[in-house]
Amino acid sequence: MSLIRQIRLLLLVVVLLAVTGSMAVHLVSARESLQTQIRVKNSDNAHALALALSQQAGDQRLMELAMAAQFDTGFYRSIRLVRTDGTVAFERHADTSPMEAPAWFITVMPIASEPGLAQVSDGWRALGRVEVVSHTSYAHDELWSAVLQDAGWMVLVAVGAVLLGGAVVHRIRRPLDAAVAQAQALVEGRYVSIEESRVPELSRLTTAMNAMVQRVRVLFESQATQVETLRRQAHADPLTGVAHRAYFMERLAALAGREDGAEGGAVVLVRLADVAGLNMSLGRETTDRALMAIARALLAYPERAPDCFVGRLNGSDFALCLPYADMASETAASIANGLRLSLPAIGPTVHVHLGAVSMPRDATIGASMSQVDLALARAESRGPFAVEVVSETAPGGAGRGERAWRTHILAAVAEGRTRLVEYPVIDRQGALSHLECPLRMQLDLGGAYDAAARWLPLAVRSRLTAQVDSHAVRLVLSAIDADGQPRGVNIATASLADAAFAGHLRLMLQETPRLARCLWLEFNESAALERFDVVQEFGRLLRPLGVRIGLEHAGERLVQIERLYELGLDYVKLDAALCAGVCGNGAVRDFVKTTAALLHALSMQVQAEGVRDGADVEALWACGVDAVTGPWASAAFKPPVQ
Repeated sequence: MSLIRQIRLLLLVVVLLAVTGSMAVHLVSARESLQTQIRVKNSDNAHALALALSQQAGDQRLMELAMAAQFDTGFYRSIRLVRTDGTVAFERHADTSPMEAPAWFITVMPIASEPGLAQVSDGWRALGRVEVVSHTSYAHDELWSAVLQDAGWMVLVAVGAVLLGGAVVHRIRRPLDAAVAQAQALVEGRYVSIEESRVPELSRLTTAMNAMVQRVRVLFESQATQVETLRRQAHADPLTGVAHRAYFMERLAALAGREDGAEGGAVVLVRLADVAGLNMSLGRETTDRALMAIARALLAYPERAPDCFVGRLNGSDFALCLPYADMASETAASIANGLRLSLPAIGPTVHVHLGAVSMPRDATIGASMSQVDLALARAESRGPFAVEVVSETAPGGAGRGERAWRTHILAAVAEGRTRLVEYPVIDRQGALSHLECPLRMQLDLGGAYDAAARWLPLAVRSRLTAQVDSHAVRLVLSAIDADGQPRGVNIATASLADAAFAGHLRLMLQETPRLARCLWLEFNESAALERFDVVQEFGRLLRPLGVRIGLEHAGERLVQIERLYELGLDYVKLDAALCAGVCGNGAVRDFVKTTAALLHALSMQVQAEGVRDGADVEALWACGVDAVTGPWASAAFKPPVQ
């Protein structure tokens, strides 16, 4: 039994004992008082009657008349005249029942009527004695009426005491509940400070808890800083802070292989001309300033566009990956214009050349990089700050307007021309954690079922993502209902902008609580950065139903999420590029291991995406990763026989 319940029970018992004891004491006192009054009355009436009988000169008839008159006008149970020889000369009896007091009350609280005695004489001659006994029925009625009245007052007092005690208990419970919630938040990996209580004993408790939370928060922030440092060491160029060549190429491959990746893309290559000559003529420090200036110019683009990233491929070459193919020419020209204004200030001979390629989704990374190298070579032949663009037309969908895209997407959803593909997520015991279920859509009747990379950008532009995501969740719930396997689905960041989406999803899941407990919902890491409060509220609405909430494609900017410990996540999927080659790269291992420890401290499960090699899987287990997905998991998973 909880402490609050014990206090409430104790308070109730004390009030009941106090009320019952007060009633009992008052009842006994009232009965004793009534018995005393009856005894005195009997004695007084007996002496008054004896005096009246003594004045009848021993006339038996007159004495009987006087006693009969006294009996008829009084409230007596019996009147008797007993002669000196013990014989009864006169006797009258009357039985009267109480009008208000119940029989059980009379049995429990009997009232004794002690007879009043007085001697009757004629001068010096004794005639006998008179005995007078009054009725007690009126006394029982009076006592019962007093009990009812007192009980009413006692109930009012008890209610007031209970209300006052409840208020005091609530005053105590509020800081206790806050302290319990704070402790529970720590268990869940959230660091919450609470208002100090005005109760001195509880004030010391909340002060100590807040101090501990603050200390753990500082420890978390220190560990987050360490994670970011290790990430830079494992994946970033030491001078400029942008991705080094290996990591850039891994991100490019991971983006191209994702179901929700871009339909097409572009790569802009920027080369600082004659780095060796600049080192000799201007010095290493000035050359480094030029390289830093190029990096800063390129880093402005990832801040404005998701899935846009920068890498340093070698000493003089930088690459910018863009998520849309039609951005290549405009972006390259914009970068050239910006650098034309800034680089000459470093040195008159400092300049760059730019090559760009727009590439469809089905283009290979090697072919695209060869094309952009060719474009860069052509730019070098044209002179400083020259731009050369190579364009490849993406197959399918060209010339289809936004209205046509919207019509095709709505028709595919309405007509059920959608399907889920399933990719297993395997835990370290080899068991299925859940199935990733990206949605594919048949936009053209009889055509192929396209990955989200083709139709998602248009769904975002047409504000259809909430409708499409609701449809995907319904498909996933149907699949769970069919075989009981837990499944996950990605929720587009744009769906969070729809205020009704989370509420609609909650109502849908409340109707199927059993299925909701097998549902995994995940957002892109950028959603937590851009819409922290919305993602947090989304989790507060759905997690109580048993739904698990997580981030996918995460790790690059994970420590940039302020108050990550308050986001309420169940798991985080590290991006494939961050985990690639973990077996043979100590820096990557340190980064993954520290990140996993950080997330485990927040009670989050850690998963790795896009794992291809069994040796990397073993290294990930050693680093503390809880589950993996990717080609290795798909090959290793053996679906149950139906």
